[in-house]
Amino acid sequence: MASPASAERSALVAALQAVAPTAPTLCDGWTALDLAAHVVARERRPDSLPGLVVPALAGWTDRVRSGYARRPYPELIDLVAGGPPRTSLFALPGAEAAANLVEFAVHTEDVRRGAPGWQPRALDEAQVEAVWSALGRTARLAFRRSPVPVALVRPDGRRIEVRRGEGDPVTLTGDPLELLLYASGRREAARVTLEGPDDAVARLRDLHLGL
Repeated sequence: MASPASAERSALVAALQAVAPTAPTLCDGWTALDLAAHVVARERRPDSLPGLVVPALAGWTDRVRSGYARRPYPELIDLVAGGPPRTSLFALPGAEAAANLVEFAVHTEDVRRGAPGWQPRALDEAQVEAVWSALGRTARLAFRRSPVPVALVRPDGRRIEVRRGEGDPVTLTGDPLELLLYASGRREAARVTLEGPDDAVARLRDLHLGL
């Protein structure tokens, strides 16, 4: 049985195969081809990784990604499907589960929801629980600058508390994948409801989010 991260890799491959290389994505300015090139560069060029988090190094990261983006789209999809080479940091034991579940779940939806007409994916129970567990690990990072307390609540009532700021919390309710998309900065495409004091909700809506 495939691990949750491997299942999300397969979902990303299927999403890329279902659209043209020029298809828009939720990643501002990126086509499906650009997103595929990003995934390949991330796994195969460790020298490009620092630029994903250090703005001063982003130029080199973009240059590496652009190099991959000149390859044929089907070739890039095959590289995504094949996974990292044995020399990659992402090939180390446990790296797939720790580093790729959130990455692939979010990027799958970046591709699927880049154009109108999409419908939410039906995840099996194992995938739902894996995404929920991953969200629990990343919520504090995602909402680290929140000026108000935040509670993430799934339909069955289970919740993750992010204790930032003061006052009554803003409650975000949705399926685990929708909450993950909201936390990763895809709020306009995430089916999440917000409840709480009007001023607190407004302040949270103005917050820049991202993992």
